[in-house]
Amino acid sequence: MTPKEPTARIRKSPEQVRSAVHQAVIDLLSDPDGGEPTIPAIAQRAGVNHTVVYRRWGSREALLADLVATRLERDWPLNDTGSLRGDLTAWARAGVASIRTLEGRLLIRAVALSMPSSAQAQGDRAEHFQRRFDSIERIRERATARGERPPAMEQILDQLVAPLYLRAIFGIEPPADGYPELLVTRLLGTQGAPDTAGPAGPA
Repeated sequence: MTPKEPTARIRKSPEQVRSAVHQAVIDLLSDPDGGEPTIPAIAQRAGVNHTVVYRRWGSREALLADLVATRLERDWPLNDTGSLRGDLTAWARAGVASIRTLEGRLLIRAVALSMPSSAQAQGDRAEHFQRRFDSIERIRERATARGERPPAMEQILDQLVAPLYLRAIFGIEPPADGYPELLVTRLLGTQGAPDTAGPAGPA
């Protein structure tokens, strides 16, 4: 019997590694029999050495945060609608669409349940999510440049972002219609709302 030839490991580019590792996390989270998404399990599923994962992300918490931020950036493009209300409504609509997918719900729940175990891990996680905060800040900056008065970042996080994430974490489906518009109206009130009164009739 001839000895089995060792399988040649194909060298992946950094972007290929990132893509393979991200997909491995999603596969493990989606598979009821996939087991706990530890770094060794993720690396094995991705076909890379676990030291590569540690070197690039440092911790599972930072990896999950990077994955969620990357998926959100892909699904929530920053198109300029021409108004603060339009931008925030489009953002909220994309958020609702994301948490309606199994992948979106799984990722947000995984991040919420994966608490950083060290100050370094907390910093890494915060750095990845800062990309999401930066995208909201750009919406605020565009509104200011147009002469609008956007709410403070904290208000947007509390009244627009948090409700979507909480629904995903606890498995609460958003109302079928009008939920993004409802959140934005609660946040902005009548600021920038279209005039629905119609033309005045004759006196």
